[in-house]
Amino acid sequence: MDNKIRLNKYLAERLGVSRREADDLIASGEVSVNNHPAVLGARIDKNDKVCYNNKIVEFKNEFLYLAMNKPKGYVCSRRAQGDAPTLYDLLPKDYSKLKTVGRLDKDSSGLILLTNDGDFAFEMTHPKFHKEKIYKVELDRDLTPLHQQMISDFGIDLDDGKSKFAVIRDEEFNDRKHFTVVLSEGRNRQIRRTFIAVGYRVMSLHRVQFGPFALNNLEPGKTEIIPESTIQKLKR
Repeated sequence: MDNKIRLNKYLAERLGVSRREADDLIASGEVSVNNHPAVLGARIDKNDKVCYNNKIVEFKNEFLYLAMNKPKGYVCSRRAQGDAPTLYDLLPKDYSKLKTVGRLDKDSSGLILLTNDGDFAFEMTHPKFHKEKIYKVELDRDLTPLHQQMISDFGIDLDDGKSKFAVIRDEEFNDRKHFTVVLSEGRNRQIRRTFIAVGYRVMSLHRVQFGPFALNNLEPGKTEIIPESTIQKLKR
């Protein structure tokens, strides 16, 4: 029985990158197998010595999956941007090596996922998997039914292509400023840019769901571990 696995899968799982990014690392010459430069398409087993940047990549690896309620004003990068702190300032040191699954901009809040499982991150963010994201949005003024229909039914032309997503009245509010937005894309500041294109400014943007994961009652700035059993159900 062949117990070998593809090198890019091995690196993705242990470095928290996608398989495509792992291939880039292999192609760049930063990876070696048994003291020889690695090649694309290579397969390895537990008896092989794999190194990245001259450091051994251990065969065993434990995956970790976190859900976090990111407060407004924090960035998702590891480094602070100007006066804006990073969400990593809120994480316990044991979680500092985890990578965010996608991004929320500084002015947005809500559910952000973090993991060291590159395959999981890829499947949650690549457009071909169509993972729905749900947001609560507040606008600076009433959205007209016409503009609501334009965004939901026809889409709005932006510099990077057409933007189309569901815009649904939020029944918690008796106005036309509060909406639920459902989309499966993840372009940079897409919701904000779409509303700006038709003359509105987003006052608040709060993500409450990402794929099957919901924010529920998680407090701002807090994290909770997603059980491995939950992740495995998604991979079946």
